[in-house]
Amino acid sequence: MKISFIGAGNVAWHLSQAFETAGHIICEVYSRDPQHARQLTSVLYDAAIQPDLNFSESVADLIIIAASDDALESIMERVVLPEGVILANASGSRSLADLQHLVEVHSDVRVQTGVLYPLQTFTKEVSLDYTEIPFCIEATDEVTEEALVELAQTVSQNVQIGDSEERRTLHIAAVFACNFTNHLFSIAHDLLAHEQLSFDLLKPLIRETTHKALQTTDPATVQTGPARRADWAMTARHLEYLQEINPEWTAIYRIMTEDIRERHFGES
Repeated sequence: MKISFIGAGNVAWHLSQAFETAGHIICEVYSRDPQHARQLTSVLYDAAIQPDLNFSESVADLIIIAASDDALESIMERVVLPEGVILANASGSRSLADLQHLVEVHSDVRVQTGVLYPLQTFTKEVSLDYTEIPFCIEATDEVTEEALVELAQTVSQNVQIGDSEERRTLHIAAVFACNFTNHLFSIAHDLLAHEQLSFDLLKPLIRETTHKALQTTDPATVQTGPARRADWAMTARHLEYLQEINPEWTAIYRIMTEDIRERHFGES
């Protein structure tokens, strides 16, 4: 396929290179920051920097929106699309109906719409095995759905078809499993730094915790710690210590402890 990107952040950085490696052609890259588009096109074979959102002369079969959810309306108000192109959003949380509505309001030409959502955390500097990344596909018609599925299958062995509600749930679960978990890691790092201790001390524990969670069908069955043991004297001491350092962390600790207690002991 001939593919263009709106957005040049982490998602576009990875997907464009993955698709190009799989034999597809990246035509253009647009970014509101031209420097970002320049950086991305510099690692692609023959992609051009798209100076604005006028894609009317593009030969792309597919244009992927790889931008923040908040930017979708602004993009659709200004983008000019070529007749018959597939416009796919890479978002996990915006519904296909949102995209279709914006196309109907703002586009003067016939456009097919879909969603191509890779369920993964992306950082430019971190390499990934794309074959293991789940790709969640949704489209307004079967022909577009088939085209997006075939495209995703050229890079991934895990391609799923699902509707917007399922994808929303996946995205929320991903925030808990990835974003919130990493934030807890950062709090743990800062706690150790407060006492001049190294975060490296926690890495074996983090690896084992992750390993156990991946080996079970329900991570609740391998829950450990003072809340799971009902050691409320210890949790009280922890809360007292945290209150002296950071009241916000105290609140997080209390919420997490109470949720574990509710799940395992039915108390609140």
